[in-house]
Amino acid sequence: MLRTMTYLAVPIAAKNLDLAKQQIEAALAAGAEMLELRTDYIENLSADMVKGLVGEVKTADKPVPLIVTCRDKRQGGAIGYPRHLRVDVLTGALKAGAEFIDFEYENFHSIENQEKLRRALSQSLKGRLVLSAHNFKGKFANITKQYRHIMTVCPEAIPKLVYTANHINDCFEGFDLLHQTSGERIVLCMGQGGLSSRILAKKLNSFVTFASVDESSATAPGQLIIGQLKGLYRYDSIDCDTELYGVIAEPVGHSLSPAIHNACFAEKDMNKLYLPLLVEGGKSEFDRFLRNVLLRKWLGFKGFSVTIPHKQSALAYVKSGGGDVERLAEKIGAVNTLVISGDDRLKGYNTDYAGALDAITSGMGITRKELKGLSVAVVGAGGVSRAIVAGLSDVGAKVKIYNRTVERGERLAAEFACDYAGLDDLPNMDAKLVINCTSVGMYPNVDETPAPKGCLKKGMAVFDTVYNPAETLLLKQSKEASAKTIDGISMFVNQAVAQFKLFTGTKAKAEIMRKTVMESFSKKA
Repeated sequence: MLRTMTYLAVPIAAKNLDLAKQQIEAALAAGAEMLELRTDYIENLSADMVKGLVGEVKTADKPVPLIVTCRDKRQGGAIGYPRHLRVDVLTGALKAGAEFIDFEYENFHSIENQEKLRRALSQSLKGRLVLSAHNFKGKFANITKQYRHIMTVCPEAIPKLVYTANHINDCFEGFDLLHQTSGERIVLCMGQGGLSSRILAKKLNSFVTFASVDESSATAPGQLIIGQLKGLYRYDSIDCDTELYGVIAEPVGHSLSPAIHNACFAEKDMNKLYLPLLVEGGKSEFDRFLRNVLLRKWLGFKGFSVTIPHKQSALAYVKSGGGDVERLAEKIGAVNTLVISGDDRLKGYNTDYAGALDAITSGMGITRKELKGLSVAVVGAGGVSRAIVAGLSDVGAKVKIYNRTVERGERLAAEFACDYAGLDDLPNMDAKLVINCTSVGMYPNVDETPAPKGCLKKGMAVFDTVYNPAETLLLKQSKEASAKTIDGISMFVNQAVAQFKLFTGTKAKAEIMRKTVMESFSKKA
């Protein structure tokens, strides 16, 4: 396949020239490889105004290629300028030295528009036309047919097809078009469901991808900030051979998994990238996503982290396809890690219990063998509790489950031969280790605790699986009672280290992951 450079373009969407110049300076400083002047945002627009702005970009210290756009409001433009002014702006931009102008395919059918633009292009030494089509509601009826129509009407143009992905599964038609074609073309998906298309544009050889200077200057739904794209998602290191991983979740925006895995890929100089994969819906949509991935080996996906609400669906999918499931993952009834083997079969694992046991043994200064017979109070009977109870039971710990709904605790206890009680019995507990497996105390409800202060005693170890904040109220009160404390970041990092080993065959540095988590908390604060 003929490969071309993928430009990282930053849209300049300002209401006046002064703001536009500020955005241009910020974009260039952030590493923009191309600028898009969205002149439809400028108030009191004139062709001469745009010529002057193009001239300033061309004489800047770091000149970059320039796309000039004056978008029709029906196709997402900001201000509804008349057609003749928009065409004059584009032809003027070419005369001033712009390398590209972007015009709507549906408006190019007008003979008058075509003649003006073709004349201006013929008089430009390097000017090129981008013919764009947008669908803000959903997918194109037939994106391949739309692409061919554009190429037929103007073979020398760069086709740009942008549509809203109402679900991540909508992205695959765009991926297929990029895979099946070559040369200069732009294919992107808008919305949260289309986030991955903006990151993978470089891997799939789209001519341009777009990222804004900041959130306020974004020109399309789901557009990333350039700092995120280049930092968190390692844009500069992406190429056609980059192997892909990701976290499948709903919601996924809060996940720290991309940050910690990408940090470790970078530290080891691995050509790998970890993505947030928002898979909305139930088992059918989850299954369809995995089928879409497995049918497209050329995408390069090699493994996934799986979290709420898809862990049970992941287990079922692996089993239905004849894949391998780790023994304890089967017993837990949930998979949080998927690895695509060389023969395209899936392997399912659960690293939650391993991460928890490693956090416990490290925090208490004991070995896994010493967990046998240890009295443990587990607060909660949900998915996290299930994984931890399974792991503790497997090593012979003496577990008692405390849950608000006693019947639910009783059912979990019956599966793993444990004792159970209601939360009102917590003051009577006699345990060497207390584990909070609920979300009580999680940000923003930081003034809540799952266990009465009087339950906490010297000589105990208290483990809170909540990792935001790093020190919950439960852990603060445990310290005051002279109990040992184990924070949730330890479990989160340990399970991620185990995943990293399954993904890559090498061990990640836990200290890098922990540092990344703490830095993320600091930025949000």
